[in-house]
Amino acid sequence: SLPHSLSEILVTHRGEWWQKSESDLNHSVSIIIPLTKQDVGNLPKVNLEKIRAEFFDFDLFSYDSSDEILDTPLSALTATVFDTETTGLDPVGGDKLVSIGAVRLVNGKVREDQTFSHLINPGREISIESQKIHGITSDMVSDKPDSEKVLSDFHRFCSQETLVAHNAAFDMRFLELESTSVLFKQPVLDTLLLSSILHPNTKGHSVDDLAKRFNIPKETRHDALGDALMTARIFEKMIALLNKAGIKTVGDAIRASKESFYANLRY
Repeated sequence: SLPHSLSEILVTHRGEWWQKSESDLNHSVSIIIPLTKQDVGNLPKVNLEKIRAEFFDFDLFSYDSSDEILDTPLSALTATVFDTETTGLDPVGGDKLVSIGAVRLVNGKVREDQTFSHLINPGREISIESQKIHGITSDMVSDKPDSEKVLSDFHRFCSQETLVAHNAAFDMRFLELESTSVLFKQPVLDTLLLSSILHPNTKGHSVDDLAKRFNIPKETRHDALGDALMTARIFEKMIALLNKAGIKTVGDAIRASKESFYANLRY
């Protein structure tokens, strides 16, 4: 027999497991064990067309910000919660934005009267596979502005506010590559990372998992504004739990996020 149980190994190495599908007749599971820095540097990348990467090569923790913003209590935070839809999963390989949606959070509360939602002409065909996910066809965006125009408008909408997203590095990588006239350099909070800090021994940190956990009604999924609204409601619910955990300010949340094992993963 093994000297340690699987549970002991996962706790010791800050790992996590989950069943791949409730309908999986073989009851197969996935296991994540955090990588060392040396492992991360040597890890080969997977085919991004086959799996949505948890993180792209984007440093969420590199930002220009004043101490005043970092010292802002989460309960008093004004932020922009956003989501994107894209032609595919590989921004470096040529995939582009097709939609961006956002809602403002004021004093830690969702303001559904303050939203941003725009379709984007990606300048390329939208694959059938992507259309099946978000329902946006090439015809629907043929007369829409390009990403440069839309991201310039979005930059004005979010100004220097803190940004919030789920699996934020995915969205931020697209913003970084497609916005040449504006830079998004404000702090970014990721509800995926924060969920893994709040619930380290709970399986499942997807938007759907968190909506179920916080008893939040589902919006239209895989619609940028609908996903942004759901993420905003999740973050709103998280604030009280983060406070109880001693994570009270934007700076606290960023520092805690760096401790998440998800923050060190590359795919």
